[in-house]
Amino acid sequence: MDDLVRFLRDRNMADNHAYAEVAHRFGGDALLDSHLPMLDLVDMLAREYEAMAPTDTRHAGLAYALKVLAQSYTEHPGYRQEWRP
Repeated sequence: MDDLVRFLRDRNMADNHAYAEVAHRFGGDALLDSHLPMLDLVDMLAREYEAMAPTDTRHAGLAYALKVLAQSYTEHPGYRQEWRP
């Protein structure tokens, strides 16, 4: 599961860099309808998972949620089929 969290955080960083490039080229208004707020939420969930004790009752549910979120990257060469929920 650590690999999945690392994969999600890496994708998140890459996507944030892409949005920064768009903002630099076209101005901040170009991001008004973007998925940027969603990236922040995914990163927050990944950080929560990393900080959470495996005995926490929410652990399994959050792991499942991260697997679902990772499905948006199934075409990425680093995505692993074993991460499918």
